[in-house]
Amino acid sequence: MGVLKKNKRKYWILFIIVFFISVGGSIYYVYFYTPKNSLELYQAISFADDFEDAQKLTLEGYEDNFKKEDFDYIKRLDTTASSVRQFTLFEYDEKTYVVMTSPGTPRLKVLAVEELPKDIRNFFIELLE
Repeated sequence: MGVLKKNKRKYWILFIIVFFISVGGSIYYVYFYTPKNSLELYQAISFADDFEDAQKLTLEGYEDNFKKEDFDYIKRLDTTASSVRQFTLFEYDEKTYVVMTSPGTPRLKVLAVEELPKDIRNFFIELLE
């Protein structure tokens, strides 16, 4: 009976170790290998080996919004981004606000808030259709 308990305990310990390694590996991958802000996203796209790697950053169903020509331009050696900015849109029934936030900081900081003009608001609404 004592041998059975020892074997059962070994299997439980092994299971717990494998479980924590799996969960820890997943958390490590998400934390270190997925972009968390605009600056990291720019770096991930510009250092991607090919278009397929860069397209993995696209949300499923939105792949057509990121074209190979755009990727090729970002990857060109003779071009570098003048700046990387991060924007959030707050859309209400009548108005849309654009909030410029700080890219590359551990926590988002608001840099500016502006109401969008109607034509630009409509542009962003049509972009999602």
